[in-house]
Formats: sequence, structure tokens, C-alpha cells
Amino acid sequence: MKHIAKKRFGQNFLTDQGVIDSLVDAISPKADDLMVEIGPGLGALTKPLLQKLNMLHVVEVDRDIIAWMQKEYAKNSITIHNSDALKFDFGSLGENLRVVGNLPYNISTPILFHLLDNVKHITDMHFMLQKEVVERMVAEPSTAAYGRLSVMLQYRLQMEYLFTVPPEAFDPAPKVESAFVRCVPHAVLPYVANDEALFAKVVTAAFGQRRKTLRNTLKGLLDDEGFTALNIDSQQRAENLHVADFVMIANHMNEKTI
Repeated sequence: MKHIAKKRFGQNFLTDQGVIDSLVDAISPKADDLMVEIGPGLGALTKPLLQKLNMLHVVEVDRDIIAWMQKEYAKNSITIHNSDALKFDFGSLGENLRVVGNLPYNISTPILFHLLDNVKHITDMHFMLQKEVVERMVAEPSTAAYGRLSVMLQYRLQMEYLFTVPPEAFDPAPKVESAFVRCVPHAVLPYVANDEALFAKVVTAAFGQRRKTLRNTLKGLLDDEGFTALNIDSQQRAENLHVADFVMIANHMNEKTI
């Protein structure tokens, strides 16, 4: 099948066999794993996974690819879900779910946040993403890459940047480098936000205007007295705070409203 990548789906098909082998090694699938692949495309990862798994679920929105997969994998133990990954209920597949995929770069961040909503069902996740996104995911405080994405994901996940993948490993070749990342939900949250919606609100507000100080970005949420009580310098910027600091701010605000 000669499938033309569709720009609206952000399709870039992985073709480098050496890279594919490295991905499968990193995922280390076991026969009885409950695994779901997001955006299987032309099966670069699907085929080797099927060789190691008793069953594989795939979530694919492109009907042309689905029609091809139904013929190509007719004799395999594969369940194809014709769905937008952003709307798919991953929890419906069961517990201890392993999620893998070469995520469409144009919607990778929304997919990551959608998966956070299902994280209690997930054992681990392995994704190919735009290198810049992975750098933001694993970034340390006080670095240029550190931001809202870093804090929100690190609150829930332990993440590891595994390796970089060059554009020529794909067809068509994207204009950016890619990277493979491992995400494992914390067994026990290192820092617990008493109101996670409030925590998210604080993080979003703090990074809303990166160049401004916390005193300005959190105005109306945290006053000078609050900064003093928490021993946080209000003249710092959001990028200087650790996940623990944002949790502390949210919990302080939550206690004041109770």
C-alpha cells in the first residue's frame, strides 16, 4: 500500500528499521501485556509488537489506514479502535495499560494531557515526539525549556529522555528532530495537591506571562502575606519554582478558602 501522509492528521511514518528495533527494545513488550498503540500508521511499530504480544489494541482516526490494517493484520490478534485519541476512553481497555505511539506532533500536547486524565489505569507510556516537546517534558527548573507542560507532567509522571531520532528516519521527513521518551506514573505522588484543579490554575497563571514576576502573574491568587508565609520570593519567575512549590502555593490557597 502506498499511503500518502495526510497533513491534517500530522502523519509522518517511521521507516528506519534500526530506530524501530531500538523503540521495541526500549518498550520491552511481554506477551500478556495490555498494550495500546496510538496512531499506528503503516505499522512500523505495530508489526514487531504483534510478534511479541498476545493482543494489541490500536487507536487510529484515518479510515484509509484502518481499511488497510484490517486486511494486513486479518490473522493477527489486534483490536482496532476507529477513534480520535483525544476523545478515546483509555480506561475502558482495563487496568495496567501500557501506551505506546508515534504521536502526531500537531496534537501531541493535548494527547498527553488527555492521558493524564486516565493515568490511574496506566502502567507506563513510551512516545515518539518532537524533540523540543520531550525537552520541555523533562526540563529542570530555571531552564528555558521548563514550563507549564514540565510541571503538570512531572506532578504525575517520572520521565526519561531515551534517545534522539533524526528526520530522515521518517517518510515524509519532518522539519524537526524527534525523541523517544518513557513516562511512568508515580506509584505515590511525591507532592499531593489537595485540589488538583486549583493546582492546575496556579501553574497556568504563573506561566501565563513568563517574563513577569510571580507577584504579577499570581496577583489575585497569592498576596504578599502568602509569599512570606510560604517563604517564596515574589520577585522570582514561574520557571524558578519546583513542582513542590506550585503544590505548596495551591494547598495554601485551598486552606484559606476552607
